[in-house]
Amino acid sequence: MRRLHLDALYFIPSGRPPHKLRHSPQLFAHRYAMVALACSGRREYVASLAEAPGEVVGGVFYSLDTVRRFRRRFPRDHFYFLLGADSFLQLPTWHRYEDLLQACDFTVASRPGVSMATLQSVIPPEHLSRTSRVDARTIPLRNISVHLLAGVNSRVSSSEIRKRIARGRSIEGLVPKAVEDYIRKQAIYR
Repeated sequence: MRRLHLDALYFIPSGRPPHKLRHSPQLFAHRYAMVALACSGRREYVASLAEAPGEVVGGVFYSLDTVRRFRRRFPRDHFYFLLGADSFLQLPTWHRYEDLLQACDFTVASRPGVSMATLQSVIPPEHLSRTSRVDARTIPLRNISVHLLAGVNSRVSSSEIRKRIARGRSIEGLVPKAVEDYIRKQAIYR
């Protein structure tokens, strides 16, 4: 928040991502509860129900639609889509990803071994700005930019946390204590 000068950070658990159609609606309740616990105590962190089941017809959520809804709700605000480098590298598999690349700025949390050239490789060349040059932390596109959030060199991901839990390994320090307690008490991801 400090680096990007943000007023608020919305954490949006996905209700039913199109690439995980087997997810049950009950899992959303758990994901939302964990997000709310992680956000508690920080008024600038907002646990969002923007993709709660029942919010869209068919129940499938596309990031582009969510960004557009936020832009309509907050027309004067500047938006950053925050995600990990591993997710950004999967962007070409997302619904209408080229439109999404024009809808808002992206801030990509770095992962060990992921370079700016690797991030740029998933962006169609016609979307790159012809007047600006890529630097160590920014890839300028025609209307937006992709920013690298350096210093977040954690190998931890949600899939890794789920794997650790399934194997009976500790997740201490990988998630807030309240979230760790919730996962244990609810016996999820086992």
